[in-house]
Amino acid sequence: MAFDMMGMMGKVKELQEKMQQAQGELQHLTATGEAGGGLVKATANGHRALLKLEIDPSLLTPEDRDMLPDLVVAAVNKALEAAAELARQELQRQTSGLMPNLPGLDLSSFGA
Repeated sequence: MAFDMMGMMGKVKELQEKMQQAQGELQHLTATGEAGGGLVKATANGHRALLKLEIDPSLLTPEDRDMLPDLVVAAVNKALEAAAELARQELQRQTSGLMPNLPGLDLSSFGA
């Protein structure tokens, strides 16, 4: 069985085009993470950029001053994790069938 170099090059070019297209789509994917029972909500996009942060006014008291940063960090981290997973799924969907499923091939780095 001969190795089809031209066919492989075509697949690589097609994969590159699909990856570029998918990268553009990632900005439209959003995920929200919550902390404190929904008192803090963070929304991030598929490029792992924070888009929105909502803090319930009930947390804006001197008593909650020490807890608020922890809730914000937790909500943001949940949103970023969820956005990264959505981006991974989208990239996988966009490139499905173009490349063999190689162990160790991590497409998540393309979402950054």
